[in-house]
Amino acid sequence: MTEPSSVPRLAEVLTEDMIMVRADVSDWKDAIRKSGELLVKAGAADPKYIDAMIKFCEEHNAYIVIAPGIAIPHARPEDGMKKVGFSLITLKKPVEFGNPGNDPVNLVIALGAPDNKSHIKALAQLAEILMNKEAVKRIRDARTKSEILEALNPS
Repeated sequence: MTEPSSVPRLAEVLTEDMIMVRADVSDWKDAIRKSGELLVKAGAADPKYIDAMIKFCEEHNAYIVIAPGIAIPHARPEDGMKKVGFSLITLKKPVEFGNPGNDPVNLVIALGAPDNKSHIKALAQLAEILMNKEAVKRIRDARTKSEILEALNPS
């Protein structure tokens, strides 16, 4: 059975315009804001989704910092997602999210979808990449968006 075309792959939603390299942020809220602004600018989310991601993090900070140095902020579909969206920012200086086991964070990947299913394929592809230590190192060390895209989409 083939998947409907409405289930995008990671390469379709995490494009060059959804990446920010070595962002200068003041704290974890600023990191979430910057990653969320990319979703809003792309038309994937309403501005209120950014506030919802911050609120979700305040309530579940240990949950969104999924591995050492990696945070995946998100919120509920009804909090303002219009379509599947992923953004990725690397941070110039790591920030604390309040997760002693996985702080500080230097890689923030915001995501969302208008429902509970349409992001699953892209999320599974992202999870596979994040389990590859070499790919994660390449993303963290990247100085350009194209270097990040190469690490996300190895040929």
